[in-house]
Amino acid sequence: MLKRDFLRTSAAFLLPAAAGTFSSLSGAATAALPTTPSVIRVGIRGGIGEEIWAEVAKAAKAKGLDVQLVVLGGAVSPNEALNNGDLEANAFQHLPFLQDQVRQRGYQIVSAGNTLIAPIAFYSRKHKSLKALPAKARVGIPNDPSNQTRALVILRDHGLIQLREGFDPFSSTAGLADITANPRQLQLVEAASNVLARSIPDLDATAVINTFAYQVGLIATRDGIAVESREHNPYVNIIAVRSKDQAAPWVKTLVDAFQTDAIRRFIETQYQGTLIPAF
Repeated sequence: MLKRDFLRTSAAFLLPAAAGTFSSLSGAATAALPTTPSVIRVGIRGGIGEEIWAEVAKAAKAKGLDVQLVVLGGAVSPNEALNNGDLEANAFQHLPFLQDQVRQRGYQIVSAGNTLIAPIAFYSRKHKSLKALPAKARVGIPNDPSNQTRALVILRDHGLIQLREGFDPFSSTAGLADITANPRQLQLVEAASNVLARSIPDLDATAVINTFAYQVGLIATRDGIAVESREHNPYVNIIAVRSKDQAAPWVKTLVDAFQTDAIRRFIETQYQGTLIPAF
């Protein structure tokens, strides 16, 4: 049976680093080599994350790795928890989001392997398409740089805005200051993604990332009025670990437990193309 912890925002995140020794091939020297902790705590968000990682934990157990899911909610930052040592790994974010967090906060965290693509989409209770939006429509977009970029790219691809010349989502983010044309004078409302998921009735259209859309009963391919392209998509979700752990044997075992044919089939069958395996 899986054990789940719920971290409180006031918790102090501390975990002693595990280490061991090994003999060199020549027998002349020894060096520190991380050993596998007795339990690998993986920080995830609720909903889809719990469903998929319950299956991954079973696969990891068969490989001799005991995975404990730590469901993080509210203001608890999975990257802060990982960086401070309260988790061995987390799996909730795409690579550009991690890269932005590393730049802003100096986290010593790296990607250990790809998991899936969870496409962002616009939802509306008032309009059937983005092209149907009236002048000065109120449009919700995420307030974090990477997901805001994804929303702006969708608006650009549907001809509603233009972004600065030379913008490339594979190498940079885009914000409101990068909009060079907004002919319908859309009023772009920035908010946290969990807030946007609850604000769909109050806005003309709202961009919601997959995790929070799923939690309120929405599926991008079924309910979205516009979904980001799946081709050449830089927003691949990942398993993240601390930099000092990336060469530890348990990291490869954890990634291999996710990247199996059984998990691929589970994702494709359970989510009907809304989530796309990225391995």
